[in-house]
Amino acid sequence: MAGKISLGLRMAEAGDIDIVIENLIIGGLTGRDREAIEAHLAELAEIGVERPSSIPLFYRVAADMLSTADDIQVLGEETSGEVEFVLLGTGEGMLVGAGSDHTDRKVEAYSVPVSKQMCAKVVAPEVWRYDEVADHFEQLILRSWAVDAAGKRLYQEGAVSGFLSPGEVIPLCCDGADTLPPGTALYGGTLAAIGGVKPADRFEFELDDPVLGRTISHGYDVSPLPVVT
Repeated sequence: MAGKISLGLRMAEAGDIDIVIENLIIGGLTGRDREAIEAHLAELAEIGVERPSSIPLFYRVAADMLSTADDIQVLGEETSGEVEFVLLGTGEGMLVGAGSDHTDRKVEAYSVPVSKQMCAKVVAPEVWRYDEVADHFEQLILRSWAVDAAGKRLYQEGAVSGFLSPGEVIPLCCDGADTLPPGTALYGGTLAAIGGVKPADRFEFELDDPVLGRTISHGYDVSPLPVVT
């Protein structure tokens, strides 16, 4: 199955499901608040990342980078996660979940597209049908925590209302389509990090639905591999 990956997921009413993803897209700078975008660009500038050529922009990533793992291996000590809502296109309708665009920050300083290919893109195993949250989508809340020797600290928090909605972002990333094509996964954009972008030993994240009173949550350990030169 070259260029594709089969993901084992679960939904409360449907149990375990398998979906095939062949296109993985990472949305960048998809926020509505220009000041928040500038804040995120400023924190990236602090670690050497140059300003992008356009806003928003969409990075294509190898589909087999997508994973529900609870432990990922990375090269070196300069990587970090960032929580995002994730849309998944299927033949039976769009799904929504939560994921982490784990990124190599050292590589990001000289090439953002290359950095996106360096680390697994983790997605929580639980998903919801998009139709179930469409009428209150902007009330969903994203949170993440970084865990290291100093303990667990809130790393990101904010409503998805700060980002372009699915109806706004899908046409931009998918040639004018009004729904996400089957076999496509889209990461919708991330929040500024509280205290700046920093690595951690473990990254935990959630997508909270305060209207229906439910939460998708996941976490993974980060296992650095030695950099040999």
